[in-house]
Amino acid sequence: MVRKLRWGILSTAKIGLKQVMPAIKQSKNGVLAALASRSLESAQEAAAPFGIPHVFGSYEEMLASPEVDAVYVPLPNAMHKEWTIRAANHGKHVLCEKPLALNAAEADEMITAARQNHVLLMEAFMYRFHPQFAKLKALIADGAIGDVKVMRSAFCYNIQGANNIRLDPDLGGGALMDVGCYCVNMARLVADAEPVEVRADATIGKSGVDETLVGILRFPNDVVAHFDCSFRTDYREWLDVQGTKHRVDLARPIKPGTRAADIFLRFDETSETNPNSTLITAPAANHYRLMVEHFADAALNGKPLRYPPEDARANMRVIDALYESARTGRAVKIVR
Repeated sequence: MVRKLRWGILSTAKIGLKQVMPAIKQSKNGVLAALASRSLESAQEAAAPFGIPHVFGSYEEMLASPEVDAVYVPLPNAMHKEWTIRAANHGKHVLCEKPLALNAAEADEMITAARQNHVLLMEAFMYRFHPQFAKLKALIADGAIGDVKVMRSAFCYNIQGANNIRLDPDLGGGALMDVGCYCVNMARLVADAEPVEVRADATIGKSGVDETLVGILRFPNDVVAHFDCSFRTDYREWLDVQGTKHRVDLARPIKPGTRAADIFLRFDETSETNPNSTLITAPAANHYRLMVEHFADAALNGKPLRYPPEDARANMRVIDALYESARTGRAVKIVR
């Protein structure tokens, strides 16, 4: 009989109900074992369509359950540290929604708790598991665009109404924390390096959080990434990687949907002999499912995580520096 990781879901957050829970249910090595909410009635209602056998009216009750091996944490950002540490102290592996914490210092505390309790901790950046990023990395490694020099990305959408946790500074809201963190993560992933200096400019709304933020990351070897993220524009996501020879574009790097993903290898637009671009497709995939299967494989079989929690701490360090730059109006060097 194939062993399966028994997952507990901490809250009835939309991302869990719509994306992660269906992915676990479809996965080959995981099972939805438990769900907890602050209201037992709410937990029962959310668990019923998935046939989840164990339902709890408090988070702590679920963490104490011997029927749970790992916990998925989709709580508001300001609650990630507390409940990740509590889960680790109960001996549960933790897949925590992005961003991992409110800052790098919190991430350190979470990593320490996981290490002391001998459990896994990973940040849930699902996009990294989609086949299009393996293809992108292969193109770059094969020299298809020459040396990477400039990366451009964006992740924006328009929040309707004022009663949204992403607009609440006390819950860790803000465009950088919600969507810009993807852009930071993609730049680090593509560069395969950490930035040495950042700059940022932010528009703070009536909400008190950054509702639009533009950032620049400077990497070693004169590699630069710049991005914009916003709660006040139409929906937009993209990634453009420009090299010394050519460039490559991903139209939907974060949410490619259920169809094959299009990758465009763009050639020199001044050339009169070559076509302007070549279309490369990556197979359709549920990157949430690939993420939870990878995590379960690591937990069940003692395999290393592709993205250990130290990567999440490094991402938070960049976000901390971007916020400092936006606040002070100065470039901020990233000290390790």
